[in-house]
Amino acid sequence: MSPDRLDHFRKLLEELADETRTSLASNNQETEVVQLDTAIGRLSRMDAMQNQQMALELKRRQEARLQRIERALKNIDNGNYGLCGKCRKTIAEDRLEVQPDAVMCIKCAG
Repeated sequence: MSPDRLDHFRKLLEELADETRTSLASNNQETEVVQLDTAIGRLSRMDAMQNQQMALELKRRQEARLQRIERALKNIDNGNYGLCGKCRKTIAEDRLEVQPDAVMCIKCAG
């Protein structure tokens, strides 16, 4: 991959990392423990608990994505960016445009 393309993907990954960190920071309040308050009814409390679980799952996914992004940035530095983690063949640049943190080629991911 050319140095210009690597710079392009580095910028994409850094933007994604910033967006993901911002999103993680803004969702902290939604993942707090649901307080048992007698002022709200049982159904409202169950709804709050369900919302909390959905927020926790979103947080988990965002943290995993951030780890993939950081790994991809390290791979750019190491000269391994764009190589499939399974078969070690080159990942298509079209795939990397859509998902710059991809770790596998289409064939191995499918």
